[in-house]
Amino acid sequence: MAEITAALVKDLREKSGAGMMDCKRALSENNGDIEAAVDWLRKKGLAAAAKKAGRVAAEGLIGVAFEGTTGGMVEVNSETDFVARNDAFQDYVRNVTKAALAAGDDVEKLKNAAYPGGGSVADALTALIAKIGENMTLRRAAVLKVSAGVVATYVHSAAAPGLGKIGVLVALESSGDKEKLTALGRQIAMHIAATNPQALDIASVDPAMLAREKAVLTEQAAASGKPAQVIEKMVEGRVRKYYEETVLLEQVYVVDGESRIKDVVANAAKELGTPVKLAAFRRYALGEGIEKKETDFAAEVAAQLKA
Repeated sequence: MAEITAALVKDLREKSGAGMMDCKRALSENNGDIEAAVDWLRKKGLAAAAKKAGRVAAEGLIGVAFEGTTGGMVEVNSETDFVARNDAFQDYVRNVTKAALAAGDDVEKLKNAAYPGGGSVADALTALIAKIGENMTLRRAAVLKVSAGVVATYVHSAAAPGLGKIGVLVALESSGDKEKLTALGRQIAMHIAATNPQALDIASVDPAMLAREKAVLTEQAAASGKPAQVIEKMVEGRVRKYYEETVLLEQVYVVDGESRIKDVVANAAKELGTPVKLAAFRRYALGEGIEKKETDFAAEVAAQLKA
């Protein structure tokens, strides 16, 4: 009998889209012949996922979860919004989010993590694709931890508890009352969901983004024809405005419409009688950055009728 090597299993997984254990069994049943193993998987209905891999998956769900001082968030995409309401899909997203708490934010590591009931997270996704009949992808994961304090979570447009269209994690470092910290973190998370800040503080603003913004602002100010010193002041003012729009700690709190987030955190520290630090945040919006294919449904139907 041919030796079933890891490389052989890997090749079959890439060719078929089936799970690792199914690939090993297929190779064993077919004496290491990859093409015969592909046919064996197809007959068993285990290679169906491979046919769907090229289809755009931009719907789905964001999942959030927390345990102790760790919070996790994942995005799992599907082709249609209908799948987001499927119980099996929702269960998968919940389980993967919980797995991320231990596996971390490395997606490849997360895919290889153990899945409840056996196999890996990747194997379970392959089985789900075959069952539901749509392409799906585990796109990304985020994990935040604090040594003392809380990681608060929030989902917007919730399809079920902990599952929605926008997910946010907020890490607050403090020795203060955890219940009050969690309430504060959730309110800040709701603010983040609404405003989509690009950086935590001014120091963490992407230098390339800031340079591009300054170039645009300088050109706009120069068009006024005013002296260089005036233009410089105009740019400084507009950069401050840019920070107020894009930097979380500089933003105006949407809850009261007047306080800065940094002041909200400072006031909470006074109330709790201990320092509070907004250490980090993550925000995922479902499908952001995925190029969605625009389709003309009427044209598709007409084309099919002509075929």
